[in-house]
Amino acid sequence: MRGVGAATNFGPLNFETKPDPNSMNSPHAVNSRPRPRLRDYLELVKFSHTIFALPFALAAMLVAARGLPKAAVIGWILAAMVGARTAAMGFNRIADRHIDAANPRTANREIPAGKVSVAQAGMLVAFSAALFAFAAWRLNALAFALAGPTLAVLFFYSYCKRFTSFAHFVLGVCLGIAPAGAWVAVRGALEAAPVVLALAVMFWVVGFDVIYATMDDEFDRAAGIHSLVQKLGIARALAAARIFHALFIALLAGFGVLARLSTIYFVGVALIAGFLVWEHALVNPRDLRRVNAAFFTVNGVISVFFLLVVALAVWL
Repeated sequence: MRGVGAATNFGPLNFETKPDPNSMNSPHAVNSRPRPRLRDYLELVKFSHTIFALPFALAAMLVAARGLPKAAVIGWILAAMVGARTAAMGFNRIADRHIDAANPRTANREIPAGKVSVAQAGMLVAFSAALFAFAAWRLNALAFALAGPTLAVLFFYSYCKRFTSFAHFVLGVCLGIAPAGAWVAVRGALEAAPVVLALAVMFWVVGFDVIYATMDDEFDRAAGIHSLVQKLGIARALAAARIFHALFIALLAGFGVLARLSTIYFVGVALIAGFLVWEHALVNPRDLRRVNAAFFTVNGVISVFFLLVVALAVWL
């Protein structure tokens, strides 16, 4: 996922030829191999950002089961979520390590800062991908069949910003997989309702990721990183983000209709629309100081609130 922070002006950057202190080819690799703490690994994969996708997956699980499924199913869904997300974020940090090292805002991330080596991050990715595949196998045949394509999409995202302004949509697909996957985990089939919810999550993510990208506008322009902010400019990109979030609300309502959820769900969707109005009020093209609040706080509230609303709609 993209980062937020102050950017500065750079000349042409060659990320691939920058020295990598964590490279196994470095003469100091053996003697200087870091000894990461658990906190370093959690920061590496931004574990706190699990709050975005996990509540939507759990909400889809509740609707698919019309309540709580068996404890084993819940456990394997959680294992699959943790495995897939950790593998995706770890791979992204490895792929972006040269870009992160060049950007003053991200230079202190775990790999460029030397807290976690590329090899150590790679082992975490391999273990997490294996955990995801094993959890999918324990759930059902369709979940296991989709595990490989899912990992391919998750890993593919890490390279998208190098060649397309629509990388935000690929990220949206990555997070949208979570509720669709949870539905498949419970029912062993993919139906219309979870597809609509996955599309809703996709547009939600696209909208907030565009907002997120505004803070790296100068760096991305200098470094040749692609985004809708670079393609449209900040003002038009923020306007597009509002459209994407309007589609998110419409698709949430559509999910409620297809899943036959009660009135309380639709009241909750209306309140989520209010949260989004607040989010967009926090950011304007001339003042990007509150992007962090708009990104993490508001969207974290939205995801947790959605899970609460769905739980109430299912049980009441």
